[in-house]
Amino acid sequence: MLYYLGDTTEQELQGQQNLAKFMKILMVKRLESSFHAFRLTLGRFIRSYERVILEYGKGHVYISKKHINKIFELLEIDDQESIERLIEQDKALRLSAKDFRPEFIRDLKSDLKILQDVRDLWGKIKRDPKWEAFRDVLKSDPKLKDGKLIIFTESKETAEYLAERMRKEVEPKALLFTGLSNEAAHKSVIANFDANAFQPRDDYRILVSTEVLAEGVNLHRSNIVINYDIPWNPTRLIQRVGRVNRVDTQFDTIHTYNFFPTEEGNDLIKLKEAAEAKIHAFIEMLGADARLLTEGEEIKSHDLFARLNTKKTITGEGEEEDSELEYLTEIRGVRDNAPELFAKIKRLPKKARSTRLLTAGPDSLANEFPALVTYFRQGRLDKFYLAEPSDGDPIELDFITTAKVLKPEDETEKRQTIPKDFYALLDRNKKAFQTATSADVDDAIPRHKGGANDAYILKRLKAKEIRRYDGFTDDGEIYIAQVIQLLSDGALPKPTTKKVADSLKKEKEPLKVLGILRRDIPSEFFQQTRSQQTSHALSPREVILSSYLVEAK
Repeated sequence: MLYYLGDTTEQELQGQQNLAKFMKILMVKRLESSFHAFRLTLGRFIRSYERVILEYGKGHVYISKKHINKIFELLEIDDQESIERLIEQDKALRLSAKDFRPEFIRDLKSDLKILQDVRDLWGKIKRDPKWEAFRDVLKSDPKLKDGKLIIFTESKETAEYLAERMRKEVEPKALLFTGLSNEAAHKSVIANFDANAFQPRDDYRILVSTEVLAEGVNLHRSNIVINYDIPWNPTRLIQRVGRVNRVDTQFDTIHTYNFFPTEEGNDLIKLKEAAEAKIHAFIEMLGADARLLTEGEEIKSHDLFARLNTKKTITGEGEEEDSELEYLTEIRGVRDNAPELFAKIKRLPKKARSTRLLTAGPDSLANEFPALVTYFRQGRLDKFYLAEPSDGDPIELDFITTAKVLKPEDETEKRQTIPKDFYALLDRNKKAFQTATSADVDDAIPRHKGGANDAYILKRLKAKEIRRYDGFTDDGEIYIAQVIQLLSDGALPKPTTKKVADSLKKEKEPLKVLGILRRDIPSEFFQQTRSQQTSHALSPREVILSSYLVEAK
């Protein structure tokens, strides 16, 4: 904790340095997005500092990882009861100002003075050269003057600013879409930019959007994507272009325009180099030869890039990077340098088994030994489970964790025997995989991480009037199954489930229930497309390999 009484540990000092570096990078990134977003972020920082200093003067310091802004709002309206509830729920701490070192308030006031000076300097800036350059290109480039344009930005504030300037200075028919947009705006997006829209319209020529439309929609009445800023995760660039680069597009050429950071800004965050390096690595590794192990294997670029988006990109500091790229590089090395071994690996039969010696400790994968890790596949769906001797349900693992366990420390590791209790643990993993991939939904509400609203929605969706309703299309039934899975996984935030639950309490008709789900649950929560969700359902379940883990003595 910053400046809290007691000896400051090396870890705390590192945390302070990382926080300062992150704030600096965030401000630079906001500046590179738009002057407007930078000013708003700067204003929020100043208000936060002022609020902390004010409360310090009253004898309190509030700490909360997720709810500090909510606390500031409650302090503004003097809602002490709500603050007390957050503290009672362990969502916040109220500490005594006396428990902090004197330099705490001194440094806060110093930081605030710097932020206020920066704000005053920016108050003199009246021009926006980035927008002016963009506006001039929009008016002069023949392709951009007449065609439908998709403009993406990471910042909601930049999107709102762009749409307003666009309407005033370039094109009155500009549509804004962000995470706060309603169903009517979503329908306008489909009608004006989806080539497969049932009732196409031409109310808008330009669409300004945040990442909320980077996945899950078709925008292929356009063949032009403009990235007003470069995202942290370069896979989003691919996803953005993917909205217009559809199989049934009528265009022969797709045009992409990118705004890269200024030289000064890029010197601080190295965003351009990081994005280019990752995309080049992806193309090099997976470009024309993505199937590395078996003929049916496809590398999941979304998962790969999600894991590549690490601290190194954000801070510029090195760290031990956990990514699929490390293992894909090793596989490619085996294929190119040891073709006989690679061919032997490809010929390994399904249900391969091994026994591994695993060192116990606080960072150990298993809490109890012996344990069993099993890799399952159904169509394109891969899952990994760990079963332990206790009666608890097997734990689902991610790819990185599983790969670390299966990879031996060196080539001298000796083969171990397969014991009899291997099969009992395997059966438990099989049942967990079968439950996770079952197309049928059980009447009982499964355990999940959500609260009362999650439970209410699950109960409604599993009721007979919904499950046995014949008026849903296949697409609608798949969508409901996806929502059930999201709720079971605890993947929906509380504000979303509260909104959905409140709406469902006023509606009984099944088709309107489906409409509420589509309207109130943002598309970004659905990680896979619906075709991907159903493609594995009819495929057989397969055990690819299992590794029996024994504690090394």
